Amino acid sequence: MTNALVVIDVQESFRVRPLWQAVSNPAVVERVGVLVDAARAAGDLVVWVLHAEPGSGGEFDPARGHVRVMAGLEPAPGEPIITKTSHNAFTTTNLQQVLTERGIRDLTVCGIRTEQCVETTARVGSDLGYAVTFVTDATATFPIPHREAPPGQTVAELLADPRTLAAGDVVTRTEYALAGRFATVRTVAELTGSLTGS
Repeated sequence: MTNALVVIDVQESFRVRPLWQAVSNPAVVERVGVLVDAARAAGDLVVWVLHAEPGSGGEFDPARGHVRVMAGLEPAPGEPIITKTSHNAFTTTNLQQVLTERGIRDLTVCGIRTEQCVETTARVGSDLGYAVTFVTDATATFPIPHREAPPGQTVAELLADPRTLAAGDVVTRTEYALAGRFATVRTVAELTGSLTGS
């Protein structure tokens, strides 16, 4: 076993936010599930990463009860569950130690948000010497407000603002930024030969 599937921030914290209605990939849980099943069948390590913001009072505060893997996915006994407080899955965790102890050299990454925690983990993983595969259609993200957008926009206002960066454009930009530099970009079907939830 030299490959690990790293599932990043597929957690209920996102589903309880109003912005979830604008998610780029409503089938993300199902597609991550396909990757998890394939990784287990191949004998690869599956690592679950959750994002926490203790004391924030928001959806990522563990005290609120949302910092848990989304319904429809279930870590198996022995699969590491790591909690991070930074955007990438390495800086504030023992992820690199977990991977080193198991002889992992290749990482397959998926999760939420495409351009934030998943992309940042891919970049840092690449810099640490891992061969990274980025499974774009097993990631999800949201439209991004313009830097001059007023704070507290509703989802409707965000979507109506012509300066908003559409989620599809975010995903495309991430693929361009990673491919050939930090990761190999693949789809669920390319990796497993199957795709559900299309």
